[in-house]
Amino acid sequence: MSGSRLRLEGKTVYVGNGSGHPDAGAASVVFVHGAGMDHTVWALPARHFARRGLRVAAVDLPGHGRSEGPAFDSINALSDWLAAVLATLDIDRAAIVGHSMGSLVAYRFAMSQPDRCRALALLGTSAPMPVTEALMNAALDNHHAAFDMANTWSHSTGTLGANANPGIWMLGAGERLLERSRPGVFHADLTACNGFDAGGDTKIGCPCLVIVGDDDLMTPARAGLDVASTLADATIVRLPGCGHAMLNERPNEVLDALIPIVTDV
Repeated sequence: MSGSRLRLEGKTVYVGNGSGHPDAGAASVVFVHGAGMDHTVWALPARHFARRGLRVAAVDLPGHGRSEGPAFDSINALSDWLAAVLATLDIDRAAIVGHSMGSLVAYRFAMSQPDRCRALALLGTSAPMPVTEALMNAALDNHHAAFDMANTWSHSTGTLGANANPGIWMLGAGERLLERSRPGVFHADLTACNGFDAGGDTKIGCPCLVIVGDDDLMTPARAGLDVASTLADATIVRLPGCGHAMLNERPNEVLDALIPIVTDV
């Protein structure tokens, strides 16, 4: 996926654009990846919307992918950073789509910047988003076991017998992506997830979409449904037999769910 680099507070930030060249004033969609990931997880939806004329911004969060660090260990700080990035890009209003940790960033952005969020999509979400002590400790030591645990727990057993993306080994691809993360980044991400507090009254009034995987072990479906219950205008999409890694396991179903809310401008 092509993209561009910008400077923010002396640091390089990479933003994928889905290889699109939108018209001035085109509606925008922003994608926020999960812990240890980068913008590449959004390749399918980013390219789809870019080729249909939307302005796509698939960010690499600080310390991830092609963006300079350090990584932030606070969802609130990441949300404020995202607001600054969008201001630099002259994106006044957008549909915000986040997966896992990215869903918390999107969630907090919608709470703190309601006038800038025309729609919100939360994939594999939970608020709060607690992290097991074993995973936190392994990530603190930069131990490969952290990647093994997160990757294994993120995929359903269905990935052992089929793949929606021909020629791709889902478990292997997920592990390689985590292995590319810089030392300390995964722990910072998990710390951000573990410490997030949504507060009492969310006051999110824009159209919302919550996608849950029924076999998700990282953010169980019931947790995502609890989040949806706090939203004034929420559509729920359940993916039977799908784990947390829904962008790998059910890419077409995820895209189909995103199309109505992202393109309704």
